[in-house]
Amino acid sequence: MAVSVRDVAVAASVSVGTVSNVLNRPDKVAAETVARVLAAIEELGFVRNDAARQLRAGRSRSIGLVVLDAGNPFFADVARGAETRAQEDGLSVLLGNSDDDASREAGYLDLFREQRVNGVLITPASGTTDKLARMQDAGTPVVLVDHEIPGSRFCSVSVDDVEGGYLAVRHLLEIGRRRIAFIGGPASIAQVANRLRGARRAVDERADASLEVIEMPALTVLNGRAAGEALVERAVRPDAIFAANDLLAVGLLQAFSMFNTLRVPEDIALIGYDDIDFASATVVPLSSIRQPAQLIGHTAVELLLRSISDPDGDYERNVRFRPELVVRQSTSG
Repeated sequence: MAVSVRDVAVAASVSVGTVSNVLNRPDKVAAETVARVLAAIEELGFVRNDAARQLRAGRSRSIGLVVLDAGNPFFADVARGAETRAQEDGLSVLLGNSDDDASREAGYLDLFREQRVNGVLITPASGTTDKLARMQDAGTPVVLVDHEIPGSRFCSVSVDDVEGGYLAVRHLLEIGRRRIAFIGGPASIAQVANRLRGARRAVDERADASLEVIEMPALTVLNGRAAGEALVERAVRPDAIFAANDLLAVGLLQAFSMFNTLRVPEDIALIGYDDIDFASATVVPLSSIRQPAQLIGHTAVELLLRSISDPDGDYERNVRFRPELVVRQSTSG
């Protein structure tokens, strides 16, 4: 049975109010009494219930973070950056994984509301901003992460994915490839759609280039492997692939290596997106479009804290980073 404040008060021969003062305002209590209460706490193994205390005060010392795919190292790095910045202000981060599922996302948002978090960072699932708007109207600030809704009142931290898609395919064209395939996840994911827009823009600049779009159910290694196995069976193949993220690209590499019929980059050049840590350690080091994942998380918390302390202040509410092309062996030979 948990030890209560009343148990501590009895053991120290003081009132419950005195124990509360020792815990919260020790400067108001005589040093001898403080020592006696602390000794009782140590002897009984009392642990204060900070969560309950904070909820009674109408706030908590936490923020909520909901990502599309916690299994993607990119989002793990975003979370790490957010946690690092949050800890600087004594805040903890509660992490939720929506799997791009609106109902799962809604469940986490309800949980965060019950926990009275200071604010919410979220990469929203498709078409779920109504609930976010209601949460913000109720006094809980919301910052979009790796996502932006132009013209909305949400603060956001994102990367120019159209530019990223353009950089990836322009690079493939510059190394002489012309039959480009874009392999991505559901088109409903805004980041995927924007990367495809950039890819189309690059291809449109070359009259002799073509772009084939291959849509997979999800942005995972297994889906990349399935796409690679299908390409191996084809008589006519692309000579370059732009994968919408590095996990897909890793799966493609696995499939080509398993069948030992297609060489990267000799037969097919391959570039991914995100530049996760594993990209440089694959069997053929993977070219990629780098996003500053930890900086995105760090900046999102910074923006959230600004919106809490100075909601009407004059500061940039929509931060957008530029992506960076990282060339490795998968496109350089």
